[in-house]
Amino acid sequence: MRLVFWIGFWVFLLDQVSKYIVVHVMELDRVTRIEVWPPFVNFHMAWNTGVNFGLMAGNGDIMRWVLIAVALGICGFVLYWISRDRPGLKGLISVGLLIGGALGNVVDRLIYGAVADFLNVTCCGLNNPYAFNVADISVFLGALGLAFWGGAQKQA
Repeated sequence: MRLVFWIGFWVFLLDQVSKYIVVHVMELDRVTRIEVWPPFVNFHMAWNTGVNFGLMAGNGDIMRWVLIAVALGICGFVLYWISRDRPGLKGLISVGLLIGGALGNVVDRLIYGAVADFLNVTCCGLNNPYAFNVADISVFLGALGLAFWGGAQKQA
């Protein structure tokens, strides 16, 4: 469990520091777009009040608190699950990634009322209109890792 804590802590910290720099130092919330490595990587400010890709956005304060509760509930469930069926090293790292990312987005919803998304990656002539953040990457990788290495029976 110590490994889960430290992975989650560093993911959470990296997520919050990156958002602080982008929103408050670079003032992306004011300038809305910064070209970092065009056309591949750019910063596009997006305040996401919904879930992935802005789904269920626009339902106001109720959705904000529902999404906070769901994220905290998932974190609690995953911690309970791994305490009953302890995964191997890759599974524990996956749990830390998922929980650190989820808590990073929870803090955004508490502070800003929405999740601060800013990374935009475009490649190969495709125009990606969506933005994401370090927490989103971490949650995705953590969930994917748990699908592969989530329980004692899935040791690899």
